Amino acid sequence: MRLSVPPPSLPFIASMSTTDNMSQTATGTGERIVNAGKLYQGRRASLSLEVVVVGCGLGGIAAAYCLAQAGHKVTILEAALVIGEIGAGIQVGPNLTRLLIRWGLGKHLEEVAVKPEGLKFRRWCTGETVAWTRWGNTMEEEYGAPYYHIHRADFHRMLYELVEPQCTIRTNCRVVSMDTSKPTLTLESGEVMHADLVIGADGVKSTLRQYVVGGPDRARSTGDAAYRAVIPTEKLLRDPDLRSLVEKSEMVGWIGPRRHIMAYNIRAKREYNIVMVHPDGGGEESWTAKGSADNMRVEFAGWEPRIQKLLAMIPSTLKWKLMDRDPLETWIHKDGKLVLLGDSCHPMLPYRAQGSAMAVEDAAVLGNLFSRLAHRSQILPLLHAYQSIRYDRATATQISSRLNQHIFHLPDGPQQEERDREMRAAMEDALRVARGERSTLALAGNANQWADKEKNLIQFGYDADEEAEKWWQNHGHTLRGPRALL
Repeated sequence: MRLSVPPPSLPFIASMSTTDNMSQTATGTGERIVNAGKLYQGRRASLSLEVVVVGCGLGGIAAAYCLAQAGHKVTILEAALVIGEIGAGIQVGPNLTRLLIRWGLGKHLEEVAVKPEGLKFRRWCTGETVAWTRWGNTMEEEYGAPYYHIHRADFHRMLYELVEPQCTIRTNCRVVSMDTSKPTLTLESGEVMHADLVIGADGVKSTLRQYVVGGPDRARSTGDAAYRAVIPTEKLLRDPDLRSLVEKSEMVGWIGPRRHIMAYNIRAKREYNIVMVHPDGGGEESWTAKGSADNMRVEFAGWEPRIQKLLAMIPSTLKWKLMDRDPLETWIHKDGKLVLLGDSCHPMLPYRAQGSAMAVEDAAVLGNLFSRLAHRSQILPLLHAYQSIRYDRATATQISSRLNQHIFHLPDGPQQEERDREMRAAMEDALRVARGERSTLALAGNANQWADKEKNLIQFGYDADEEAEKWWQNHGHTLRGPRALL
């Protein structure tokens, strides 16, 4: 079954106000990214499918790359007219960076990202430090890969340049309906696309999700929204009270009643990313909705002086309504020709900073499994394998993210005081370890989830490719046949 021939794809275009900065920082050297090698030990599917990925976000573009590396012919359909600079800073943990390094992006990450030396939580009103966790090289030592902070646009451009030579990327192609039995996708233009397999990577407001769940459904509000802004670090360096926020390169969180702020350096410490979560007063779920800087300052009136100085440096902001969904019973349509990935099936709240990681892990598992495809009868079993590998992990990460929403936003009082006592105890233990002494505290279940070593090992020690390989070793014999790749 052949895909219709697309028109030439539009290039990656940054927003007009940031074009110059984007071209300098996206790859660090100005050189285009090329694929550094083949995945899956060079293994490629003996049966090549025509795959359509709906959505060119981080999960969709990663899925396209992995499936192309697995030997399939991939087309990405993106509703937006151009692909440009969207969003602000995001966190990239070891479970994600190990994949990016495997894909040949290690050098580019070093050039444009920032490696935080630690995580610090402060009281909202006084700025008192209540928690500290050591990061820096400790992440590589304990989990085998670094932890980075990066601008989402730089991250997306890296993946875009990696995948562009290997698949077709079509913009201004909004999917309005799907016939799951064939399968075909109908675009807003009226064009009908044919494929062997469709990947729904179209986000929390997914169009394709309804075909899996059996009808339209809507994400629910979490009750929170977030202002997002980026401040040039040269402004912070001129202020003695703010200079250390750049020089120490830690992620700093201020936690208070119904609100919290997370801030860190991005773009080789040229910019300071700040996310301000507050009670949702209504608005749209969007990465690009404009927010009021004056309203933002009102939301955080009374917070400690450094916050007031930071907010005074922000002339405009974006407002992001935080939406959530309960876990689905399945991510796969019963006909076996549509599967969901990333936020379309397990949207992640930002409180654990794992949304992009979960989507890219999905992509890696899917590509690895489908590098072994040898016969059409294997498609549905491999989709179920993908879900079985990923479902429990994604669901557990959703729960962990929601827990932080509660932990961060406790009202001042007995629960908040107990939370702070737990966090301080973990900080004192981390400082002992930093001095070369032994840890003396059991940190399981600590209010600072990043201090919980067991949780960290589960979250950051995960290798998506390794999990797919394990599944094949244990269950692949059930799919092997005379035409299968052994």
